[in-house]
Amino acid sequence: MSQFTLDLFRLDGKVAIVTGAGSGLGNVFARALGTAGATVVSADIDPASAEETAEQIREAGGKASSMINDVSQPESVSSMVSETIKQYGQIDILVNNAGIASPAHRVHEMLVEDWDRVNAINSNGVFLCTKAVLPQMMEQRSGSIINISSVAGLGGVAHDLSAIAANYSASKGAVANLTKQIAVEYGAEGIRCNAIAPGWHLGTQLGKEALPLSDLEINAMITKLHDLTPLNRTGDPEELAGLLVYLASDAASFMTGQVIAHDGGWTAW
Repeated sequence: MSQFTLDLFRLDGKVAIVTGAGSGLGNVFARALGTAGATVVSADIDPASAEETAEQIREAGGKASSMINDVSQPESVSSMVSETIKQYGQIDILVNNAGIASPAHRVHEMLVEDWDRVNAINSNGVFLCTKAVLPQMMEQRSGSIINISSVAGLGGVAHDLSAIAANYSASKGAVANLTKQIAVEYGAEGIRCNAIAPGWHLGTQLGKEALPLSDLEINAMITKLHDLTPLNRTGDPEELAGLLVYLASDAASFMTGQVIAHDGGWTAW
């Protein structure tokens, strides 16, 4: 048995793709992987924000490039993956982070277009990106895929509590179960797949996209979230960085098929 060392958490020599890396959690994840030594492909539908994240990594002494990518479009995903292989010759880590929300209507009021749009990004996008990287990882006989689910994908959420709607919850539930299926299908080929299910982390755009609120309404919602969270607070996106790096690294070499709630105890009630 090898002796424990902090080097197990290092990602030197590894190449990572992060989707939705231009802002929010994706920016945190991309910078964390770069700090740990990975060469990061910052992918986003907005090329300017993708490049801004890549530049932040380079300014901190890391290695990164940026690519435009729409995870809902097979051709765009295929181009991102083939260009990564062309540039670096390998793909060791995929972080399926790109995600959106929509106006938080109840099911009977939800527009079919909103249902389709959210699922096209949040669940179909995870499928398309994973499908595209698997042949390279199978050839390498190694790889770590990290999907971003949500506590909203693990159970229902009161509609008056947040901006979460059924399309978002359903898409993130699909991600959680797809994670387990990928782990089972590809474990024998050295590929691990895990998911992070964040709880209420402020600083992302999802809530703003789903339900524009006044400052008074936002403060009232945050108070409710604090009351319903054992740690009595919301999370900071930066607090997810350590878990992400762990799952990407050799320190998690025997962990696969897990959906880890990072939620301040929300799912422990």
